[in-house]
Amino acid sequence: MSYQNYGIKPQFVERVKQKMKNPAVKERIRGLLAHVTKHDLQDRAKVRRLVKSASVILQEKLTESQEDGIVAFVIAQKIDPNNTFHLLKLWGMFR
Repeated sequence: MSYQNYGIKPQFVERVKQKMKNPAVKERIRGLLAHVTKHDLQDRAKVRRLVKSASVILQEKLTESQEDGIVAFVIAQKIDPNNTFHLLKLWGMFR
């Protein structure tokens, strides 16, 4: 299922991808996600905190509905950060 089904706009994704090309931003995001587990990514409150923290790092203002859509998308993907297949699948989605 596409991220667009969760109300996440392609323009937003492109802006974030551009910002992630900045090594300083990329390292801050990497640090934010360094110790995140599969269990953390299924906890709505933890995912919401991660989304808010990432939006500050990326200097992106999110509306409540955008935030809700991103949180719902992350939870629906059932991401295991220790599973290379999951990470490749995600990478392919946003390539």
